[in-house]
Amino acid sequence: MLTRTLRSPLAWAGAALLGLVAAFGLYWFAPWKLVTDTYVDDALPVAAGTATPAPSAPGATAGASPARDQVLAGGAFVTHEHATTGRAEIIRRSDGRHLLVLRGLETSNGPDLRVWLTDQPVVAGTAGWRVFDDGAWLEVARLKGNRGDQVYELPPSFVPADFRSVSIWCRRFAVSFGAAELTAT
Repeated sequence: MLTRTLRSPLAWAGAALLGLVAAFGLYWFAPWKLVTDTYVDDALPVAAGTATPAPSAPGATAGASPARDQVLAGGAFVTHEHATTGRAEIIRRSDGRHLLVLRGLETSNGPDLRVWLTDQPVVAGTAGWRVFDDGAWLEVARLKGNRGDQVYELPPSFVPADFRSVSIWCRRFAVSFGAAELTAT
């Protein structure tokens, strides 16, 4: 029986290099993400219009309305690099804090996905894949999951007028999976 073995240092170095390239490729592209999903089911805030209390309510003042959460802007996701659907909303809490809410998000899983608020317009199709890092952007957080309802607390310094879109951004490949134009409500 004839067997071959790797005896030369060059053959060992070649095998080690091939192993390193394969390991790096697995890390960089994370192919298992193509067949796995992460579901999120955050409790969504209820944002309503102003409501007038019933006239018979004790201590009610005519025309006064209780502080409520308010949707400031929102829009539906459009597909970029990967099929993406759902809705994004900026909500101002009754205490003045701001939230970014992703309702019914459906997108592909991927390596190093982030949620970005940007000052760039949403451009449909491949022309919109890479525009979001061209201007000002705020990395809100790592994407919690590629499916479901998600709520992200925005920093106290957040100014809604500074941002016009939200992107599911793949930081590793500098590409948008999908984005939503934030239109004032």
